[in-house]
Amino acid sequence: MKSKALLFSLLLCTASLATQAQLSSPMGDSGVPMGTGAGVHSPNSPFAPLQERADVLPWSMLTSTKTRVEKNRVLPVFNTAVQALDKKSQRIQGFMMPLDAGEKQKHFLLSSVPLSCSFCLPGGPESMVEVKTKKPVKYSMEVVVVEGQFAVLKDDPYGLFYRVTDAVEVK
Repeated sequence: MKSKALLFSLLLCTASLATQAQLSSPMGDSGVPMGTGAGVHSPNSPFAPLQERADVLPWSMLTSTKTRVEKNRVLPVFNTAVQALDKKSQRIQGFMMPLDAGEKQKHFLLSSVPLSCSFCLPGGPESMVEVKTKKPVKYSMEVVVVEGQFAVLKDDPYGLFYRVTDAVEVK
């Protein structure tokens, strides 16, 4: 239950930022509305950025998702390539954002960039995937690779765009 509350808080913050970005369009240094996008890997980060791998789903595909505002909510607009991923087994890599305390995690967010601050989200909802694993995965600040049933979420109550269930860690 605690992880759902944390997930809700994190995503409420993301959704709020994304809504503000859509409604007021403040532009960040990169020309992308703040609170959206793939996130930025800080050059000061002690962690190396993700390396492109042919055996995992590329974040560039997921982060290409656009959004639209409907009744004060931000909803994803998926292209056909992303829609084709739905309900299929996918392998994805990223940085773990735990939703509960503990050395091992069964429910966490995977991000395209590492956290630079424990109170800051690294990017918009298009740069995160909710992961639910079969067996607990040891928390790591290094890159984690998981494989499982991929879901494209058109109207998730928590503001998520993607979820992987029945996931297993891939070494």
